[in-house]
Amino acid sequence: MSLQHAEKEVNQEVEDLKIVNKETLTQKSFKSNTLDFLIEKMFFVFGSIAIFVLLLILFFLIREGSGAIREVGIMEFLTGTRWYPSSPQGAGYGALPFILGSLMVTTGALVIAIPWGIFTAIFIAEIAPRRVREILKPAVEVLAIFPSVVLGFIALVILSPIVANVFGLSNGLTALTASVILSVMALPTIISISEDSIKSVPKDYREAAYALGATRWETIKTITVPAAKSGIVAGVMLGFGRAVGETMTVLMAAGNAINMPITEFLGVTLPNFLTSVRTLTANIAIEGSDVPWGSLHYSSLFVIALILFVITFIVNLIADLLISRQRRKLTNE
Repeated sequence: MSLQHAEKEVNQEVEDLKIVNKETLTQKSFKSNTLDFLIEKMFFVFGSIAIFVLLLILFFLIREGSGAIREVGIMEFLTGTRWYPSSPQGAGYGALPFILGSLMVTTGALVIAIPWGIFTAIFIAEIAPRRVREILKPAVEVLAIFPSVVLGFIALVILSPIVANVFGLSNGLTALTASVILSVMALPTIISISEDSIKSVPKDYREAAYALGATRWETIKTITVPAAKSGIVAGVMLGFGRAVGETMTVLMAAGNAINMPITEFLGVTLPNFLTSVRTLTANIAIEGSDVPWGSLHYSSLFVIALILFVITFIVNLIADLLISRQRRKLTNE
């Protein structure tokens, strides 16, 4: 009898433990679900705030620039070559010299930065020993936060005299000078994103190539880099966005002359990188502090800012789409 009684007590204790464990698991599950819900809503709120701020900036630019758009016309800003907004007679509001200046300087920077950045990313991700990688990664990150005014000063006092001497110019503050120094600023973005894309390629791809007898370089050239192509292109696009929005460096290095940066060679119109240019950002920085508030000149600067906003928004949107495509491709989704 005592044995049966003891057995009943043990069974009762087991049942009690099951109930306690079940209640504990239920409480933990409730807390976990509540925490997940709160975190999800927090991210939603912060994301909504970011989108709201972006739309608010766009609304502000359109509102402040609408006067110039109505009076001058958007096509005059996009295609006009004369910029004399404060002239009492024959005022001109053509922003084409600034658009071409921005595109030239940025394109020139990418021509230098793309091969440099991609080969550096390949070296860090695939070739470099661990100790070398531990040195290069922080160096790239430090370069990303390097003050732009310091790079502009380097271009002003060191790079521009070299350009002037090499090409026989009286002034070395040219589109070429700005392109070279901007390439340094675009490098961290291109290197970081390209390296992440290369490292995200599954090891199975490499192992399959090695199993077929491919060398490391053949694997990198024919397997790894093509598989990471979308991410690398996205890094280049973000580097473009980084360069086209730069102000202080080009303000100090490009010379800021308002002219059409083109030349004729054998009857063909070509960009002239050996002339002084002014970019969209530099023009806003130069004229923004002296313009009368509410004037047509004031409104026209907001149109230039709107043009710059649209360019950078499109570039970053394309880059995000390419990164998403890269992620879906590598996860087979």
